[in-house]
Amino acid sequence: MSNSLVQWQAANDRYLVAAMTWLRLRLAQVTGDDQQQALAAAQSALRAAADIDPPPALHILAQQFQLSRFEQEVLLLCAGMEFDTRIAALCARAQDDPQRPYPTFALALALFDDPAWDIISPERPLRFWRLIEINQPAAQPLTNSSLRADERIVNFIKGLNYLDDRLIPYLVSFDVPHSPPLLPPSQEKAVNLAVGYLQNRSLNGTPPIVQLLGSDSLSKQLVAQKAATTLDQHIYRLPAGLLPEDVTRLETIARLWQRESILLPIALYLDAQEMSTDQPAVDQISPLQRFVTQSQGFFFLGAREIQAGLGATAAVVEVQKPTPGEQQRIWCEVLGEVLPDSPSRLASQFNLNAVTIRQVATQTLHEAAQAAGTPTHQAIWDVCLVNTRPRLDLLAQRIEPKATWADIVLTDEITGVLQQIAAQIRHRHTVYDEWGFRAKMSRGLGISALFAGESGTGKTMAAEVLANELRLNLYRIDLSAVVSKYIGETEKNLRRLFDAAEDGGAILFFDEADALFGKRSEVKDSHDRYANIEVNYLLQRMESYSGLAILATNMRSALDQAFTRRLRFIINFAFPNREQRKAIWQRIFPAEARLPAEGLDYEHLARLNLTGGNIQNVAMSAAFMAAENNGPVTMPMLMNAARTEFRKMERPIREAELRWPVTKSGKT
Repeated sequence: MSNSLVQWQAANDRYLVAAMTWLRLRLAQVTGDDQQQALAAAQSALRAAADIDPPPALHILAQQFQLSRFEQEVLLLCAGMEFDTRIAALCARAQDDPQRPYPTFALALALFDDPAWDIISPERPLRFWRLIEINQPAAQPLTNSSLRADERIVNFIKGLNYLDDRLIPYLVSFDVPHSPPLLPPSQEKAVNLAVGYLQNRSLNGTPPIVQLLGSDSLSKQLVAQKAATTLDQHIYRLPAGLLPEDVTRLETIARLWQRESILLPIALYLDAQEMSTDQPAVDQISPLQRFVTQSQGFFFLGAREIQAGLGATAAVVEVQKPTPGEQQRIWCEVLGEVLPDSPSRLASQFNLNAVTIRQVATQTLHEAAQAAGTPTHQAIWDVCLVNTRPRLDLLAQRIEPKATWADIVLTDEITGVLQQIAAQIRHRHTVYDEWGFRAKMSRGLGISALFAGESGTGKTMAAEVLANELRLNLYRIDLSAVVSKYIGETEKNLRRLFDAAEDGGAILFFDEADALFGKRSEVKDSHDRYANIEVNYLLQRMESYSGLAILATNMRSALDQAFTRRLRFIINFAFPNREQRKAIWQRIFPAEARLPAEGLDYEHLARLNLTGGNIQNVAMSAAFMAAENNGPVTMPMLMNAARTEFRKMERPIREAELRWPVTKSGKT
């Protein structure tokens, strides 16, 4: 505590001692005691005690809430009950009623000079700002009801200035530290814009509500904190979902916060990140709308999209994650000379905010130091994958990619296209940022591919190979979790899905994509209209998505043609020919499988008209037969398993192909 503050508190205490002496004499005078001379001396001492800089807390309070002299004296009377135990008895004597050892409006009107009847109005400061509390039983007149100074106000008058504890349950800590590091230029620009809006107040002197829009909550919190610091305000965070629906409780919270913003240099960050943007009914007002319209002060509202109905003074500031170039510079800053080649590779793949980048780097360097080793690029890459993973797990199924180029059998043409996809993912930063394509294009920077073909022809496996090659998370979209029968819910789920994947650590794999990306139909009823809206939203979101999205379907003709233009790659997975089936059979069993010494007849197996997925089913069934017999996988087992697979698919069984053993002439 500084010496100046200690000195002011001592002077404020001397003022309160003088004020209590004067107040006791005024109360004694009402009872008939001749206190004129002593009262004059007390009045002179009180004026002398008030002559300090800064002034006493009671005078500061009177200035801030525009209290008249009479209102200031009434507040002193109520607060005096807490400061001096003799005041209660004097109040009872002054009112000639031992049952009323407390202040009342009637007592104040008789006690002080220049009384004003309008002091009892709820529009006057004492009641409007809740500086005093009134205990009014049902049948008792207001003027005779007991008055009590609010606890927060009593402490302020005593020289203790802290946030009202009734607001504490609604406030939560920020997800980022209160002393944030330097922001990148793009976010500093957002800070300057927000500060400019708040400094240039509207015509009636009320600061605007600054809406910080964007999908990244941490970046908006950083911007709000830096803007508040620039304005010398201490900022608190209140999740909009904690605001009560009850109008009376909400009005109390709004009034208390507005009072606190007068008593303290504070700002409020209203976190509406997960709040619905749906408009309430015409005759309804949301708790958020009611709160901000009934309170004043420095407000930041963090939301994904503009929140309507917040008054004419709302200002909008877009807040995005650092640009890829800025992310690369942050990576360079935190990694230093340890991993000089990593920043560009990390910035080209992952879209992370400044806080996450620093956390990832700190964690990786710490783990390497604990293990007495050197941090590796792969280690920091894996930590990035973990940090971009959690938000997707609710809407999609993560697939652990195990297939590699050596496991999949494709034509040279398809393999070449898949390698092109991998190359474009790896070199996005070079083309988009270093070569300037991002500056010329606002859409189409993502990479989307359509894998079309019969079931079992390798679409999912190809997605696994890409995920393994690029070392990225692979997510199969769970349509049951995304598609909803309720209007608008599907779009919300898709938005959450794409926003989560924008961090760059995941490949989105839409299996059976025709169910979600189907053709738009002629509008015959409201269901058709909303179904078309879902497809339209998907078209727009696919075009703006910056990551890799793979659509897989065995009904390409069912897809809306508008998707074709937005797809960068289209790969048709054909039914494997005989040579390809032979290669699949040769790779289908793990190396540790116990096979016969003479090996399997892959030429004969290749004659079976099966896709790669069917071949895997057959091999797996035969392996279980071998495990039951405690022996190796044999051709008869494979033939029996193939027969079951054909029956399952309701396809004709050619017994000549399924008999074993086969003679050299090809007959059994």
